[in-house]
Amino acid sequence: MPPRIKRPRSPSPSTPAESAGPSSPHKSKKLKLLAFHSLASPFPDFPHPTPTEAAQVHALLSAAHPDLPAHPRRPSAANDSARTCGGVPNVLESLIGTILSQNTSARNSTAAKRGLDAAFGRNDFAAIARARREDVVEAIKTGGLANKKAGVIQKILHEVYERHGAYSLQHLGAVADSPDVKGKAKAESAVPTSKVSDQEAMQELVSYDGVGPKTASCVLLFCLGRASFPVDTHVFRLSRLLGWVPQKADRVTAQAHLDLTVPNDLKYGLHVLMVGHGRRCKGCKGSIGAKGDCVLKKWLRESKGDQEEVLEAKIESAEGLETIADEDVLGVAMKTEG
Repeated sequence: MPPRIKRPRSPSPSTPAESAGPSSPHKSKKLKLLAFHSLASPFPDFPHPTPTEAAQVHALLSAAHPDLPAHPRRPSAANDSARTCGGVPNVLESLIGTILSQNTSARNSTAAKRGLDAAFGRNDFAAIARARREDVVEAIKTGGLANKKAGVIQKILHEVYERHGAYSLQHLGAVADSPDVKGKAKAESAVPTSKVSDQEAMQELVSYDGVGPKTASCVLLFCLGRASFPVDTHVFRLSRLLGWVPQKADRVTAQAHLDLTVPNDLKYGLHVLMVGHGRRCKGCKGSIGAKGDCVLKKWLRESKGDQEEVLEAKIESAEGLETIADEDVLGVAMKTEG
């Protein structure tokens, strides 16, 4: 029997999320499940992916998509935080941009972020927080779900200020590689004085209503430079195709499992490559057009002996679960594996 997959437990101080006062039942459940899955996989006896399997797929997709970055890139203030899944130095801007990118296309989310900046000024979080809800909705309407996202963003801003006395989450970057913040505002370039672990950073981010594990993981990976593995619709579908998660997994439990099993040095590259491949490859999509060529399906047939009909069934079953998995903005409660 393979060893059970667990993360070493390390003592850590309490985070602002733990001392922020009463929380909703949904928030309490979300934090409890996150704390549990950060230490042990929801599928502790499931042995895949092994480090070798993860490295093989990384190499395969790197060769298939040489234009995609297979290694971490530093966040840049020149980026649009919605288009780059939060790849900017300002943590709060990263979080807002990632929220805007939920359940829409990159083009629409980019337009929504530009609309927000045009209406209130880039990173003028106080102006966004004080604005009328309808004005925020109008500014981000191109991104879809504008009413819901405007409410989530304003509520987060109010809660951040309430907890920290400023519209800033820069303290979460205490142990990340220092990005190039030359020419940035003082609030963005200030060096935090206390260290925050990956688990603490994740815990605080998901403690805000409307922020689920995938959104938080994107902020950790693309903004804070931490080792985290977001599972979006493409990563989830390909993980099921590759046999990296059990068939009963949903996206929340898949992310919890893969964050423990994918080696840290491969997390950035594998996420970017799997998302890029999932968007481009017609051969590994759902029931429509899934019979085209795919480097992953070819590799599975040649190295694992998988039959084509088995691979197609895996893809189609993943497609059926994707529509219920994106809990970040829609506010669906986190699910356990059982």
